[in-house]
Amino acid sequence: MPWIRFEKYGVLLAVLPFTAWILSLTPENYPGKAPEKVNLALRRTADGLLRAAGDSTSRIPAVEQVADGIWRVRLESSFAYDSLPSLLQQSLDHYGIRDAYEVTVRRCADAMIDLGYQKADLSGSEGVPCTGRSMPKGCHYLEISFVHASPGRWFLRKKGLQWIALLGSAGLGLWLFLRRRKGQGGPSEGGPPWLTFGQSRLDVAGQVLECGGLRQDLTFREAKLLRLFVTHSGQLLEREFILTQVWADEGVLVGRSVDVFVSRLRKKLSADPSVSIVAVHGVGYRLETGKMA
Repeated sequence: MPWIRFEKYGVLLAVLPFTAWILSLTPENYPGKAPEKVNLALRRTADGLLRAAGDSTSRIPAVEQVADGIWRVRLESSFAYDSLPSLLQQSLDHYGIRDAYEVTVRRCADAMIDLGYQKADLSGSEGVPCTGRSMPKGCHYLEISFVHASPGRWFLRKKGLQWIALLGSAGLGLWLFLRRRKGQGGPSEGGPPWLTFGQSRLDVAGQVLECGGLRQDLTFREAKLLRLFVTHSGQLLEREFILTQVWADEGVLVGRSVDVFVSRLRKKLSADPSVSIVAVHGVGYRLETGKMA
């Protein structure tokens, strides 16, 4: 019964993908929380620049994080600035860093900016500024600043997505739950709120039986079985029909369940002498009303 199992566990199946998405929105994608990735990307870029300049032996200094979202590496030797944009972007892509950023090339002596650009320039119509110009000689810092690396802005953006995912998950879960209840044909499905039979009545929405002046709570399955009898009052219901109507949503049909639940209902209806559930041997049960003991 694959469809029955899906209906039974549909809420869980709906929530799991959203839960996985929420868990994927973790700080590991935020550069401020993954300095090792930025470190490796900058070192990879520095290595490519030095090799392009014919230097394969010079030591690359340690990458520094000078502020939130800002990293730099010191390059003593001159390098080809025109090669920087593509090399840096390739390195960031290699380590899965996709945030917007700005790049500056600063003099080591006084931190003055000689050259620079931002990520948007790579796809802009005018291209990266200052390419084709001579690179000033001497020691420079290659510095990268992530535009959206502010923890506050990052937190609000991610939290907003998490709330959207959470609310969407809850809404879909509720929809599937109500759909399952409707598919089960439970006591809350359609019809009047009360069903009257004999001197008793059944609250089909609240799963409550009023019998002989007593108010009794019913289980979902008890209410469903009693509703079946009341809506087919006077009719002989075969056991197989009862099983498929009341227990089919569980995927397993157990004949003994009918006898057990009929016994429970008889006890709860014993205060009303005008109502009885009569067994027809080898066939099933029939609800009879209007007869006084």
